[in-house]
Amino acid sequence: MAASAEDLRRELEATEQEVLGRLRSRQLFQSEWDTAAFIVFLTFVGTVLLLLLLALAHCCCRCCCRAAPGPRKVSPAKRSRKGVDNLALEP
Repeated sequence: MAASAEDLRRELEATEQEVLGRLRSRQLFQSEWDTAAFIVFLTFVGTVLLLLLLALAHCCCRCCCRAAPGPRKVSPAKRSRKGVDNLALEP
């Protein structure tokens, strides 16, 4: 058990040194594909955060502001009518 913990510590130190070396050299990504993947990831995270913010705002505003009118009542005559009147067929 002690050997695996020691190996894990060494791997974490090696990863830490690699990340710090990249930060020092200011070359975080090895290729343009890495940069593009990172941009796509940030776009995805930003979209998810924006949707969560909008959902939260909708819930909060709906609870506070009851000024929105309810559904309109439709008369039975209009409810049974379907389709669109084609005025070109009128004589």
